[in-house]
Amino acid sequence: MDALTGPDRRPTADLDDDALAAMFATPADVKCLDCAAHGPRLRSVHAAALAAVDAGRMPWRAGNDAWLASIERVRALAADLFDGDPEGVAMLHSVGHAMSLAARNLPLERGESVLVLDAQFPSNLLPWQHRCAQVGARVVRAVRRVGQDWTGAVLDALEANPSVRIAALPHAHWHDGALLDMDAIAGRCRARGIALVLDLSQSLGVLRVDIDRWQPQFVASVGHKWLLGGYGLAWLWVAPHWRRHGEPLEQHWFARDHDAAMASPLQLPPFRDGARRFDAGAVAHGQLLAMAEAALGQLKAWGVDAVHQALARRTGAFDAALHAGGAGDWSTPGHAPHVLGLRPPRDRLDAVAAALSQRGAVFTQRHGVLRIAPYLQVTVADMHGLARAAASAR
Repeated sequence: MDALTGPDRRPTADLDDDALAAMFATPADVKCLDCAAHGPRLRSVHAAALAAVDAGRMPWRAGNDAWLASIERVRALAADLFDGDPEGVAMLHSVGHAMSLAARNLPLERGESVLVLDAQFPSNLLPWQHRCAQVGARVVRAVRRVGQDWTGAVLDALEANPSVRIAALPHAHWHDGALLDMDAIAGRCRARGIALVLDLSQSLGVLRVDIDRWQPQFVASVGHKWLLGGYGLAWLWVAPHWRRHGEPLEQHWFARDHDAAMASPLQLPPFRDGARRFDAGAVAHGQLLAMAEAALGQLKAWGVDAVHQALARRTGAFDAALHAGGAGDWSTPGHAPHVLGLRPPRDRLDAVAAALSQRGAVFTQRHGVLRIAPYLQVTVADMHGLARAAASAR
């Protein structure tokens, strides 16, 4: 099947590394290890974007009904990554928007607190800082002791801070892919009556989400990283209570009953069903919808478990080559299957970064850590060779 016309329905196990790499528009000499910043472009997604731009010359040909149908198709594809229910999914511009919604709606009073990770990404921090400042609450951090993982740090912080009412957390830390045990954390939050809010921008599409077990209130993710879509379309899953009683940040016709809103009644028109009340204004434009439909369709065809396994083979090859080169302790212990932090000795950091760059690698370097976040356009052999070069760099 031509990758430009739609999703390849073959499982990743039936496609060798070269066939998978060929599905992406990334130049062959570039080894992009920066999916944690922006995912690589599938050829099918690129073609969908170009077709949408071309169709935009004559928007009257599509019609409103076709546009609304495309919105709901994409919403349903996104819902498959959460619990399969499109009624629970809203379409937003960003995770910052999503977390601002959560912060606005969840109860929080003076003297109470919100738990976050140390060095948490700003999109899942700034809204809580703002809300705490408004009501006289405070933000508390889970900080790891030497040798401690994030799960232990979160559980310790919950024990030490009985004032916590909201835990706003990721599944994998954006710095280096260090994992959190969400089963353990969610269980403790349920027992304490703490609202769980999740930013899964660094895990959705690779790690499974267990809505029934975790019972979060809000779950968000950008669409342009591991979901392979375009920048400017993000996803928010909303618990049933907030689908009925939640307050959005903005007021616009798209989130309300369309006919009633257009009639300009004196009575405020009702919200649309489910999480649609939280849909952002002007988010569902043709190009982003087309890119998301192509990307999410391909992810559905592959399956989250297959993507997980394929990426684990890549980071596993990288780790194995590091160990063989005497640099096994550079990699984040127990990292996610798709993201790891490479921590060479300080006096070798620049040489390691240069060695990777000379071989076409693109990655993020921050605070002494090289973040390695490959996708399927990078082969297992590529990862092995890059790690060998890193381990030998002087």
